[in-house]
Amino acid sequence: MQKTRGRFGRKSEGVLFLLGLFWISTVSSQGILKIPLYFHHKEIWVEVAKTPGERASGLMGRKHLGENEGMLFIFETEGYHGFWMKNTFIPLSIAFLDKDGRIVWITDMQPLTLDSHVPPQPILYALEMNKSWFTKNSVKVGDVMRFSK
Repeated sequence: MQKTRGRFGRKSEGVLFLLGLFWISTVSSQGILKIPLYFHHKEIWVEVAKTPGERASGLMGRKHLGENEGMLFIFETEGYHGFWMKNTFIPLSIAFLDKDGRIVWITDMQPLTLDSHVPPQPILYALEMNKSWFTKNSVKVGDVMRFSK
């Protein structure tokens, strides 16, 4: 009898695990993933744009972005990934980061423009925040973005 309970317990744990994975994948497919990032001791929350479709739409159509919120663009390969502000209503600053998460360039972008903003060297990440966020928070070229405290 004890052995049967043990098997039942393991099976139910397995079923619960699979249901949990299904729930997580359903939740992430309904909206963009949001994670914390860190610069120095500053925590920010960012939406992650990791697919070509998510990167293409970015923050287009948004009217508001929280004070310490942004969007992190993750590319499959390093390259000279450029950005513009077509259909983007919020004034933004963008930091371009290399494969190590080190900022290589920060620039401001004006809403509803087609101006191209291309980093001076290959990058793997780009981080969009409200305009002047990096300056106001003393985050500058050479600083490193961290995924944990």
